Amino acid sequence: MYNTIIFDVDGTLIDTEKAVLGSLQKMLVVEYGRHIELVDLSFVLGIPGAKSLPQLGIDDIDKANERWNFFMKDFFNSIEVFDGIFDVVSDLQNRNISQGIVTSKTNIELRDDFEPFGLMNYLTHIVCADDTKKHKPNPEPLLKFLEISDAKPELSIYIGDTIYDYECARDAGIDFGLALWGCKNHEKINSKYKFKRPLDIINLLEATRDIH
Repeated sequence: MYNTIIFDVDGTLIDTEKAVLGSLQKMLVVEYGRHIELVDLSFVLGIPGAKSLPQLGIDDIDKANERWNFFMKDFFNSIEVFDGIFDVVSDLQNRNISQGIVTSKTNIELRDDFEPFGLMNYLTHIVCADDTKKHKPNPEPLLKFLEISDAKPELSIYIGDTIYDYECARDAGIDFGLALWGCKNHEKINSKYKFKRPLDIINLLEATRDIH
């Protein structure tokens, strides 16, 4: 049975898609005079701005990221914790299972977009985009998590919603569970488990406990 659950943040614990894409779209209009349809910006989901912004032809990454974060505040009311997440993290805590996050958010973005929802109290270790040199889909963020937490890869599972999350887990030697509630193209993503709802994480733990 797993004794460490590692979560992605955007699209897994909280629904930030409208905020991330809406603020990026607004930033591009205001700062660069460019209007790009939301569907054409969806590739940025799940990877750091430092990796996605150059694909939009932006050179001044630090400035663009700063302005993107500034406009995120205009969309904060659209961010929600996915239904069932609080029940799951509370249940996991009661079972003395370690919980942490590996996210493409920077520490500042985590503070602004995630901490207000009260989920930090359940997390023992955190790896953000500015904690590693390489980022998802590279395995370095998950390997960093294993290093700082002393978690064993064979007893850990990473839960996320994108192909980048899957590839990161695969190359770090950690089992992967796909969060279907935040995933857009699950047919194209290979994973050991596909969770239709957060409660399925608890059901998996129950099932593996019975086996052992």
